[in-house]
Amino acid sequence: MNDRAPDGFVPINTSAAHPARVYNAWLGGKDNYPADQEAAELAAAANPEIIPAVRANRAFLGRAVRELAGTAGVRQFLDIGTGIPAADNTHEVAQRVDPGARVVYVDNDPIVLAHARALLVSAPDGATDYLEADLRDVDQILTAAQDTLDLSQPVGLMLVAILQYVPNAEDPYALTRRLLDALAPGSFLVLSHPASDIGADEVAESMRVYNERAAEHAAATPRSHSDVERFFAGTELLDPGVVQLPDWRPAPDDVRPAQALPMWCGVGRKP
Repeated sequence: MNDRAPDGFVPINTSAAHPARVYNAWLGGKDNYPADQEAAELAAAANPEIIPAVRANRAFLGRAVRELAGTAGVRQFLDIGTGIPAADNTHEVAQRVDPGARVVYVDNDPIVLAHARALLVSAPDGATDYLEADLRDVDQILTAAQDTLDLSQPVGLMLVAILQYVPNAEDPYALTRRLLDALAPGSFLVLSHPASDIGADEVAESMRVYNERAAEHAAATPRSHSDVERFFAGTELLDPGVVQLPDWRPAPDDVRPAQALPMWCGVGRKP
């Protein structure tokens, strides 16, 4: 079935699962379709830690943005793979610290961008912009981002749960490096990624059933701790390094899950 998204976007295929809408289903959102719900349910049945992991991933994003906007003084963010808006989006967290913070969101799902234009409203002193583009469209992203961001000043580059959709054959490390190379010294890379070495059998099975239903859009590839560390080559990793989601600078009252969550995360500073 093809539907037309609001605001005159081109038709989109809702008969195949899409990563942003599957993620929305895992978060308990309503902005998804039966194909997304089926993929979400089957993947979660194969690996029950997916749902707590995506929620912990959202919490990691919030902690990382607060750290950069607060302690590091970053006032602009490039968030690629935005996903359908949920609580505590990047600009909301950053603009609580500084209402003048500026954010550019990027996603390749027209439904995401329709929701973004409606819901991701900046504080009056700051700015948000939205770009429909794929992570691989590096030149397009960087050119359009400069309408809102000053790339001669530090930027928080958010690649949160997105690089698994770039297979090794397309060199996700080179894509990440091209993005970082265009940013000023003092910029940061905020990254999270599904793990292949935590609950490996369950992760492999959940990825298999997901990929069967979403390969038209983007098959997913989990990666090991050492693979994820490679994304931070050339940056200075902030303590505590590349760790499981709940272990990246938790708040004193955060409760660590009893089970290991199958995702790695970290934040690195470009010197």
